[in-house]
Amino acid sequence: MSESELASQKQKKATFGVVFLTIFMDMVGFSVIFPLFPSMLDHYLTREILMGGGLVTSFVEMVRDYGYDQIESDAFRLETVIFGGALGSLYAILQFVFAPIWGRLSDKVGRRPVLLLTLGGTCLGYALWIFAGSFWVLVLSRTLGGIASGNLSVATAAIADVTSRKERSRGMAIIGIAFGLGFVLGPALGGIASSWDWSGNSQSIFELTPFSLAAVISFCLALLNWVWLAWRFRETLPPNKRGQENEQPRPAIFQLNRVSNLAVKKTCLSYLCYMVSFSGMEFTLTFLAVERYAYQPKDITGMFLLIGFTLIFAQGFFVRRFVGKIGEKKMALQGILLGFIAFLMLSFPASERLFYIALFLMSCGVAFISPTLTALTSLHSSEGNQGFNLGVFRSSGSIARAFGPMLAGLAYFLNGSTFAYMTGAFLLLVPFVILLGVPKPSQPYELKQSD
Repeated sequence: MSESELASQKQKKATFGVVFLTIFMDMVGFSVIFPLFPSMLDHYLTREILMGGGLVTSFVEMVRDYGYDQIESDAFRLETVIFGGALGSLYAILQFVFAPIWGRLSDKVGRRPVLLLTLGGTCLGYALWIFAGSFWVLVLSRTLGGIASGNLSVATAAIADVTSRKERSRGMAIIGIAFGLGFVLGPALGGIASSWDWSGNSQSIFELTPFSLAAVISFCLALLNWVWLAWRFRETLPPNKRGQENEQPRPAIFQLNRVSNLAVKKTCLSYLCYMVSFSGMEFTLTFLAVERYAYQPKDITGMFLLIGFTLIFAQGFFVRRFVGKIGEKKMALQGILLGFIAFLMLSFPASERLFYIALFLMSCGVAFISPTLTALTSLHSSEGNQGFNLGVFRSSGSIARAFGPMLAGLAYFLNGSTFAYMTGAFLLLVPFVILLGVPKPSQPYELKQSD
């Protein structure tokens, strides 16, 4: 092996390591907030009531003026669902809009400066969250976080810079593993942090809250991420390859009409419809657990640990071992059916044991679907349009996550958990029917197993 090849391999390994840790720490910081949503939003609503009103209470009064009769509960305030869904969708919508802008900017100026810029914005968002004494400061912090959340698209581009087409799937798998591990650790840290209350009684706009420790954890991880990136990451896009594209940056889903292969179009639409239902139900799970079982943040932590470890096991063991025998299409259909059964089980109050069985089935379902639909998209794509088609596919999931939480929050808020989860279950029949029309790929899966 020549010196240039050795240098290339060294840079590749270094890039893989930096990107893995960057995505992992970013996901940990992002998911710390998940177990805190119900109690956090209830905190702001209670605070506004004591202070004579505010953004949250104004909305509640508006809804009641339209005839909504609030169901009172000591363990759960139903109004918080709508704000949880709104915050979840706000972040995803901003990510959906700004990710291609950051990606296109990185094509012009390089990956490193854009990654440093976006991570700096993430740090600022978490810093605001530490002192989010009022609800609008929390909204501002989530807005900054959503705008700056271009890490994934740019990190993906960095992986693509240092890998060949044959190595691309392995590189992308690293990002998936980082996401899974981060999703396990983040909620766990959030649940632990909920034990310490740093709040005061000043009731000012900027002050510490019962959730400031979780925000400090997220901020420290983001800052460590920024320092690590600045120290270890080397630019992956040579100057001679920058600024070659002139197309205006926009989410790839808006270019679905340019996808020539009908099978790819159907796969993308199936994934979009599935993720609208799944992301909505996933986001409202914390509210469901509080409503039915009076879960505290520590209890919710255990729930997310089950989901995270199931995703890692199902994708890392079962899918990798058996997808070649079962087939991508059949496994994806099985995943949708598992989600359908899980959502039906979650629709009606049951024992905690059945609740966790439903969570397990739901997690297995999404573990089956995501890699297999990605593989289907890849296998139905030619060498020349594979990157574009996969971009459209990922964009389908992004726009679904942008609207799924808000729609689910509205359904839950207006008609209750049974209606919301029953609706989510039957919505899964749409991607199931669409996927039935996708033909079996002619290329054997073994050639692209790592997808």
